[in-house]
Amino acid sequence: GGVRTQDKLLDAADIIRNRMNFRGYIHIKLMPGVEKEQVLRAMQLADRVSINLEAPNTKRLSRLAPHKQFIEELLQPLQWVDDLRRTRPPQENYKGRWPSTVTQFVAGGADESDLELLATTDHLHRRLNLGRAYFSAFRPIPDTPLENKPPTDPMRQHRLYQASFLLRDYGFDLEDMPFASDGNLPLEADPKAVWANRYLRQAPVEINHAERSALLRVPGIGPAGATRILKARREQKIRSLRDLQKLGVRTKRATPFILLDGAQPAHQLRLF
Repeated sequence: GGVRTQDKLLDAADIIRNRMNFRGYIHIKLMPGVEKEQVLRAMQLADRVSINLEAPNTKRLSRLAPHKQFIEELLQPLQWVDDLRRTRPPQENYKGRWPSTVTQFVAGGADESDLELLATTDHLHRRLNLGRAYFSAFRPIPDTPLENKPPTDPMRQHRLYQASFLLRDYGFDLEDMPFASDGNLPLEADPKAVWANRYLRQAPVEINHAERSALLRVPGIGPAGATRILKARREQKIRSLRDLQKLGVRTKRATPFILLDGAQPAHQLRLF
């Protein structure tokens, strides 16, 4: 069972960490049905712990893996990790800081929508301090109950990653996501570009005055680029696309949605 398997994983990690004095990276998988004391021991030994939820909720998991219990076996360990982080000193970990947590979902295996997957992901980021969610496009496996189910378009996996990063790192909310009526994201365009085309075409962002939160809404500007913009404009105004390029901004994507000193820059840079 899961408890016995978890004991074996922990024993192996303990030997590597303490008997062999290994101080490098260890990622420990938490097995379905793991006990709280085992979760604590994993957190003391590892740099990262994970448990794969596979599906976004109980209903969908029953289609994908009917023998697993979503809340009791899969979600509960992630809740324990967050509780232990908040109630026990991080010095209990071998490096003096608690490990990060990740999980993985199968996209398309249980007829779930992107909205369902991202709602659960957003909850885990905001409430349980999940480090990252991974998505794996469904692929049928011969001689399994789902062997005749068609595979999921890999682009769906890609769009889910883009949307999850927007929720985690860019200040977007679920309400900002361009879901269709069926709760899925469009495959033909990334969700940030879709949002910008809807809301920034007629109200472009002034690079020299916008707050960080507004800069992060612009395609081509990521968290690092926004930080560099804020630092650079404290010294002088940003006047050209070339200035933005030097700051790591992908100007081809950003240009339709920004102003530089009150004017919209030309869409194409001169080569010379």
